[in-house]
Amino acid sequence: MVSNLPSAADIVSILKTQQIKHVRLFDANHQMLGALANTGIDVMLGVPNDQLLRIGNSRSEAADWINKNVAAFVPETNITYIAVGNEILTSIPNAALVLVPAMQFLQSALVASNLNSQVKVSSPLSMDMIPKSFPPSTATFNSSWNSVMSQYLLFLKNTGSPLMVNAQPYYGYIKGQGIYPLEYALFQPLNPNNQIVDPNTNFYYTNMFDAMVDAAYYSMQSLNFTGIPVIVTASGWPSQGGANESDATVDNALIYNSNLVHRVLNNSGTPSQPTTAVSTYIYELFNEDLRPGPVSEKNWGIFFSNETAVYSLSFGNQAVSKPDPTGLVGVFCVANPSADSNALKKGLDWACGPGEANCTAILPGEPCYDASNLVALASYAYNDYYHRMKASGGTCSFGNTAMISSTNPSHGSCIFAGSSGPSNSTDSSSAFGPSISYGVSQKLQLLCLALILQIVLCYLFDI
Repeated sequence: MVSNLPSAADIVSILKTQQIKHVRLFDANHQMLGALANTGIDVMLGVPNDQLLRIGNSRSEAADWINKNVAAFVPETNITYIAVGNEILTSIPNAALVLVPAMQFLQSALVASNLNSQVKVSSPLSMDMIPKSFPPSTATFNSSWNSVMSQYLLFLKNTGSPLMVNAQPYYGYIKGQGIYPLEYALFQPLNPNNQIVDPNTNFYYTNMFDAMVDAAYYSMQSLNFTGIPVIVTASGWPSQGGANESDATVDNALIYNSNLVHRVLNNSGTPSQPTTAVSTYIYELFNEDLRPGPVSEKNWGIFFSNETAVYSLSFGNQAVSKPDPTGLVGVFCVANPSADSNALKKGLDWACGPGEANCTAILPGEPCYDASNLVALASYAYNDYYHRMKASGGTCSFGNTAMISSTNPSHGSCIFAGSSGPSNSTDSSSAFGPSISYGVSQKLQLLCLALILQIVLCYLFDI
C-alpha cells in the first residue's frame, strides 16, 4: 500500500546494498521476480488472500499458478518458499476450509514440476491464533480451529515445511497495557527484580520475541505435533505513531530491529528449543503511506518510498558479543553529514558543555581527534551524550543535526559508546544512570574542553 513504490530494479539494488539475502514478496509480481534473477537472494513468494478461494477450489488453478509464477522463473530466481495467504484464519475465517486444500494443490503442482524439494509450502499465522501466549508452556491454538490446525500441521510434517508465524512484540506490548516492561519487548536487559519466568518450566525469558516463538512450539505440542521448525515471517517495530502511540518511535524501531538482527544472527534457539535457530523476516522494507488505520500502521518500513532510509539499519553479518549493559549495543547517534556546519558546531559545543558528554577522546592527540572532519567530531560527542542520557530523557536531535544509525562509526582505537568492544568513556557505569552532577573542578574541565574545541573549529573554518 505504497503510493509511489520504487521500480523492481531499484528495490533489488537496495537489497544488494543492504546485504539482504532473503526477501518475502506478498504477491507474485513478475517484474520483481525477474529483477531478482541471478542475484543469489532467496525468495519467499506469497499467494495473496484474494486468490486463495480460487486456488483452494481448483487443482488446475493451483497448477497454473505454479507454472506461471514459480516454474517460469526458477532456477534463475531462487524461490524457496510459498506463503499461502497471510493470517487467513484470523483475517478471513470464511476461507479457512480451503486453506489446507490450497496448500495441498500447490504442493501437488510442485511435485509435478519436480520443484517440491526446493520449494516448501506453508501459510503465515497471526499470534492472535494463540489467545494466551504466556506462559508459553500452556499456550494453545484457538480451539475453534483445532480441526483445521491439525490438518495444517499434518501437511507441514509430511512435506518437511516450517510453521510460519508473524511475531510482533510491539502488538504484544501494547495489548499488555503495562503488564510487560518496554525493555522486554525491545530485547533490552531487564531489572534483576523483574525477571520473567515460565512457572511450569522455570525457563527465563529475556525478551518477548522468544516467548512468542516458544508459544508457537508449545501450541503445536498441544495438538501432538513436534519436530516442525518455526519461521518468523514478520517482525518489526513502527517508527512513528499518533498521539496515543508514544512507543512508536524511530529510536525504539532501530533498537528493536538492531537487537532482532543480533538475536537472529547468533543462531541460538529459544529456551524450549535451544538448538533450533529462528529464521526471521523483518517487517518491512518500505513505509506504507496508503495503509488504513492508526498512524503506526503506515510506518513499519526501514525505508521511505523515495528510497531514503527512515533510520540506518545494518543487515550484514555482525559479530555477536555479550549484550551491552545499556541495552543499546549497535545503536549510535551520529551527526548528519548534510547538516549545516554552523549548526553542527553549535550541537558539538552544547554536547561537550551543558550536555556533559565526555569529549576527551576528540581532543588533539586523542584517538578520535580529526581536525578536518567536523561530522566525525560531532558524531562522537552526540553519541556519548545519547548513551549517557537516553535513560533520563536524552534524545538524538541536536537541532535536527543528528540521526540514529546502526552502522558502527568506530575506527582503529576510536571506539564509540554502543560498540561491542570497550568504550573510551571514562564513566561508562553512569552512561544510563540519572543526570550526572559535576563538581567545580569537573565543570572547569568541561569548560576548558569546550573552549579547546571551539578554538579547533574556529581554526578549521577560518572563523
